[in-house]
Amino acid sequence: MGTSGSPNQHLFGRGSWPEVRRVGDILRTETVGGVLLLGAAVLALIWANSPWGDAYRALGSVQVGPAALHLDLTLSQWAADGLLAIFFFVAGLELKREFVAGDLRDPRRAALPVAAAVGGMAMPALIYVAFNASTGDGAVAGWAIPTATDIAFALAVLGAISTHLPAAMRTFLLTLAVVDDLIAILIIALFYTTSLHLIPLGLAFIPLALFGVLVQKRVRSWWLLLPLAALTWALVHASGIHATVAGVLLAFTVPVIRRAEGPGPGLAEHFEHRFRPLSAGVAVPVFAFFAAGVSIAGAGGLGATLTDSVALGVAVGLVAGKAIGVTGATWLVQRFTRARLAEGLSWWDVFGLALLAGVGFTVSLLIGELAFGTGSERDEHTKIGVLLGSLVAALLATVVLRVRNRHYERICAVEERDTDADGIPDAYETDDLRR
Repeated sequence: MGTSGSPNQHLFGRGSWPEVRRVGDILRTETVGGVLLLGAAVLALIWANSPWGDAYRALGSVQVGPAALHLDLTLSQWAADGLLAIFFFVAGLELKREFVAGDLRDPRRAALPVAAAVGGMAMPALIYVAFNASTGDGAVAGWAIPTATDIAFALAVLGAISTHLPAAMRTFLLTLAVVDDLIAILIIALFYTTSLHLIPLGLAFIPLALFGVLVQKRVRSWWLLLPLAALTWALVHASGIHATVAGVLLAFTVPVIRRAEGPGPGLAEHFEHRFRPLSAGVAVPVFAFFAAGVSIAGAGGLGATLTDSVALGVAVGLVAGKAIGVTGATWLVQRFTRARLAEGLSWWDVFGLALLAGVGFTVSLLIGELAFGTGSERDEHTKIGVLLGSLVAALLATVVLRVRNRHYERICAVEERDTDADGIPDAYETDDLRR
C-alpha cells in the first residue's frame, strides 16, 4: 500500500486532469465498440454453426476489387488487411500522442505500462512455445497469437460487470493495450512477412512522405490525404508486408502538438476523434464477424480441439501468461524503482487487471490467420483457443474485480469530488495534475 506524495513515487498514481478526461472519452467510445465487437463475434459463431454455415463461409470468400492491381481480395481479406489498417492507424495516433504530449512523455510514468506490456507479451509467448516446441510440425509458428490485449473487448467486460475501476488503472489498461498493439505490429512486420518485394516497398515511401508533408502543414482536406493514404496502403500490401503496417506508418507522420497560434486540438487528436468511432464501431466488428465464425464440427469437435497443443497454448497463454507477465513486470518495476502502489490499491488489484489483459481477440485472430493460413484446421483451433482463453480470463477478472468493487467505489468518490467552480475534482487540484 502506498502513502501520499508525488504521483511519480507511486504505481498507478493519478495522472493529470486533462489526460484523465481525455482517456475517459476514449474509453467510452471503445466500450461501445466492444459491445458491437461481441455482438459481431456471437453472430458469426451462431451463423457458422447453424444449418446455413456454408452461406457464412461463402460470404467471406466473395472476391471484390481490381485484379489488375492484385487487389481482387475476398471480403475476409479486405476486413483483415483493409479495415484493420484503420484500427492500427488509430492505435498509432494514440501511441504517438501518449509519448509526445500525454502523461507518458515522463519516462517515470512510461516505465510501468511499457514494462507490463513487454512482460504481458513475453510470458504468453513462452507458454505457447512450451506447449508446442516438441510437436515439430510448424505449430510453434503461432507463438505470437496469445500476446495482444483487445482493449475494446476488455472494456466491454468492464462495462458488463459495472466495476468502478479507478481512473489511473483504466488509463494503465488502455496504455498497456496500445503499447502491445505497437509490439504486435512490429512482430507481424518482422516475423509474419513471407516474401518481401523491395520495389513496391520503396515506392510506398513516396505517398507516405507526401502525406507527412501535408499533415505537418496541418492540411485536413480528405480529398488530398485519403488518396495518398490509400496508395501507401496498396503499395505496402503489394510489398508482402501486412498492409496494416501502413496504418501505423501514416499515424506516426501526424503532428501531435498544435501550432501556438492555431485554435482547437492538435491534428492527431482531431484524426483520433474522427476515426476512432469508425475503427471501434465498424472496422473491428466487421473483422470480428469474418474472423470469429469457427465451425466447431469442422474443427474436429470441441473435445478434439481442447486436446490440441495450439488451442491449449493459446488459451493458457492468454489466461496464465498475461496474469503472470503483467503482474510480474509490475512487481519488478516496483522492486527496482522502489515505487509503491498508490494509496488504496493492493496487489490483488494489479492481478485482476492482469487477468483482464488476457482478453484477446482482434490481433490474436489476425496473427492466427497469418501463422497458419485462413480457414486451415490450425486456424480454426486458434479461434477456439482465443475465444476460450478470453472467456476464462474475463470470468476470472470479473471475480477478482467485483470482490474489490466496493473499495473502488470509495476511491472513485474521492477522485470525482468537486467543490470548486472550475470543474476540476479536488483530487487533481495541484499544479502538476491540473496541466
